Amino acid sequence: MTFKSAITVSLVEEARGGPFVYWDGLKDACEKSAALGFDAIEIFAPGPNAVDEAELKGLLQEHGLVVAAVGTGAGMVKHGLSLTHAEADHRAKARDFVKQMIDFGGKYNAPAIIGSMQGKWGGDISRDQALAFLREALDELGPYAAQYNVPLFYEPLNRYETNLLRTVDEGVEFCKTLSTDNIKLLADLFHMNIEEADLAAAIRAGKGYVGHIHFVDSNRQAAGMGHMNHEPIIQALKDIGYDGYLCAEAFALPDSDTAARNTIEAFKRLTA
Repeated sequence: MTFKSAITVSLVEEARGGPFVYWDGLKDACEKSAALGFDAIEIFAPGPNAVDEAELKGLLQEHGLVVAAVGTGAGMVKHGLSLTHAEADHRAKARDFVKQMIDFGGKYNAPAIIGSMQGKWGGDISRDQALAFLREALDELGPYAAQYNVPLFYEPLNRYETNLLRTVDEGVEFCKTLSTDNIKLLADLFHMNIEEADLAAAIRAGKGYVGHIHFVDSNRQAAGMGHMNHEPIIQALKDIGYDGYLCAEAFALPDSDTAARNTIEAFKRLTA
């Protein structure tokens, strides 16, 4: 079984300082990640029209890279959109934004990610109502992604970022309530380190549902820079037959180049 490596590049200036490795444009990210031996980039863009497609296609071809996934988080960070907002018009705008990001990623065979756009419950919205709104959204967006022959990734987040679904098991159980089977889970090791009692066991329990991995350490720095024991996690991924990406959604600490180098060194060591 061969794992594939990927690294994040953010084009969202409002998110600068967040957990993305590269920040200085697609050209810089493609050149540097390819030189280190990464297989793919994951793009966090302000919106579907923020990327020059000719430039991106040229860079991917030149450097032998592909797009692993595209984030939708700018919908929340930049535009304040949530799939579980109390107002129907707002939720419709949020779904439309995700559809446009699915269209963008679909051209590169890259799934879109639902992370921060899932929102939270509270105020006039109960947890059950918020989950009903999320279910409605995923049941619409999952089939929409299927036209590109890619899944839609849903990411459970830690308790400080959402109060909806926080563990792989909760994600699996929620997926079972959907009418679509085109939703896969993004298992982010940083969030899991906060919420899961046993990361490897959680991954094994997610067999058939885990579609993408955010490969980081306990402190959301590059793998190897915290206290996380990655060996059992990699073994669990092998045990469930995972053949997707291990993607670094990590802080650029102490700087982007070091974070990228530390990531690929850990990736090679752990997956050898």
